[in-house]
Amino acid sequence: MTSILLPSGTGLERYTVRGSSRKLASRRDTPRTRRAYAAAHVVADPLGTVDPALNPAIDWDATLSFRHHLWDLGLGVAEAMDTAQRGMGLPPGRVRELIERSCREAAGRGAAIACGAGTDDLPDDRPAPLADIERSYLRQCRWIEDAGGQVVLMASRALCRAARSAEDYLSVYTNVLGSLTRPAILHWLGDMFDPRLAGYWGTGDLDAAADTVVRLMSENARAVDGVKISLLDAGREVDLRRRLPAGTTMFTGDDFNYPELIRGDGHGHSDALLGVFDAIAPLAAEALALLDEGEQDGFARVLAPTVPLSRAIFETPTYHYKTGVVFLAYLRGLQPHFIMLGGHQGARSVNHLSRLFRLADQAGLIEDTDLATARMLAVLATAGIDGRSAA
Repeated sequence: MTSILLPSGTGLERYTVRGSSRKLASRRDTPRTRRAYAAAHVVADPLGTVDPALNPAIDWDATLSFRHHLWDLGLGVAEAMDTAQRGMGLPPGRVRELIERSCREAAGRGAAIACGAGTDDLPDDRPAPLADIERSYLRQCRWIEDAGGQVVLMASRALCRAARSAEDYLSVYTNVLGSLTRPAILHWLGDMFDPRLAGYWGTGDLDAAADTVVRLMSENARAVDGVKISLLDAGREVDLRRRLPAGTTMFTGDDFNYPELIRGDGHGHSDALLGVFDAIAPLAAEALALLDEGEQDGFARVLAPTVPLSRAIFETPTYHYKTGVVFLAYLRGLQPHFIMLGGHQGARSVNHLSRLFRLADQAGLIEDTDLATARMLAVLATAGIDGRSAA
């Protein structure tokens, strides 16, 4: 068996890599009983990058290949979301290109795709009037619908800065929703994912914010497919789920509590739009297939080992979770390097990455132990650590 020396605190300890006990499926049918989207990351192009912070380049072939990996597993792709480093490395000028390229690929195979519409093309160094924020949303919604995608109305830093009340949010969102040709998914992103969204919906009171979301959805029910909530609070999600207007859907964005929320209770369940599904896609697809067959215990059994991994990926500061997602794709051989837009591969410590290596292995995600170990050794070497084990 393969072993490696991994950081543990201030020292090193030998870890024996188990590897997956079985071959993970690379193809699955689309789930029948749940709608499931993986928020997909982008793959950087190290050779094409002029300046990692100011002018990063995207490896389009590898980026689109990863989306086909998700579609092959029966998952939908949530494109150009925060997992794709919106506001943290993905230049606003590349957002439209990413959406259009991915939508063309999705159309070619009849696959599900929903795309984030935001306001990140506005200047970030000064406040914007509400009218400009609305126009920015409308501009990006038009790109998405013209490309054939479904709109996800992302939370807006500009709107959070400019709005003075819940009524400002309701006005902007209502006008944008009224312009769309098909129902959109709303996105309530907590400030643990983006501190600049603190007080979204016009208040720091989450109960009052939930009231605003319910009102917005009720008054625009024909234009709203559902809402993705990313607050890492299962109880709050369930409470809101029970208040949604008939015909609308709760998409969990809770990367801590997703198994119980997707499984549901006697009053309903959440569908999924999750960043962690990028990292655990084969196991997520397997679990959803079991749920389709009514095997709730099997569903829980497959996902249970992924929860410690997900909680580590999304631990504080949560907004650096993208580093762990890309690291897992690298370990699993789904991309050739561990380089991120904006140099964000350096956002997590070598101790953190070593912990993810262990947890991914224990979750059954490591199939090629030799490849994963060699790549972990390369990451350790950048920190001056020789992880080679004599055993």
